[in-house]
Amino acid sequence: MNSIEISQVATLPTKHGPFNIQAFKDEKDKEHLAIFTDALSDTPVVRVHSECLTGDVLGSVKCDCGEQLDFAMKTIAKEGGIIIYHRQEGRNIGLLNKINAYALQDKGFDTIEANHQLGFKADERTYEIVEFILKYLEVSKLRLLTNNPRKLESLGSIEIVERLPIQITPNKYNEDYLNVKKNQMGHML
Repeated sequence: MNSIEISQVATLPTKHGPFNIQAFKDEKDKEHLAIFTDALSDTPVVRVHSECLTGDVLGSVKCDCGEQLDFAMKTIAKEGGIIIYHRQEGRNIGLLNKINAYALQDKGFDTIEANHQLGFKADERTYEIVEFILKYLEVSKLRLLTNNPRKLESLGSIEIVERLPIQITPNKYNEDYLNVKKNQMGHML
């Protein structure tokens, strides 16, 4: 992580409350965000949220991503903490491949099978930049807002003192997707 570019801190008023925002550009020119409240405790609530344009911005209900981000912003606005917006779209296969995976899902493949059909692992994400951002923000221990066991294992030297679940009600479009996350990827739903 030698050549990370870091922006200044700016304010970000949101519908959930006031936040600060800072950008971190990694060696691959991906720009990740730290969205955080003013007052951080010794063990802040942290959400590592993987980018999902379709869910976060377009309101897709094929996944639970937009609802998870909304839940995290509400929770962190109230309790204080940090959201790291991790720019690894589609479990790091990119937007074009994610849409191709969606097309395969429309033909009956599940989310993992679709990724495999495209030549990818079920999850291609890495978390080095997340650990860098947390260290930069002087976070050495935290309460992690996640259902994903990989995220619990991914932060290396950062102490996770508690896992906080995110409860989202399934719908007819994401029910199978959530079952795959639970039964094949070990998500704690």
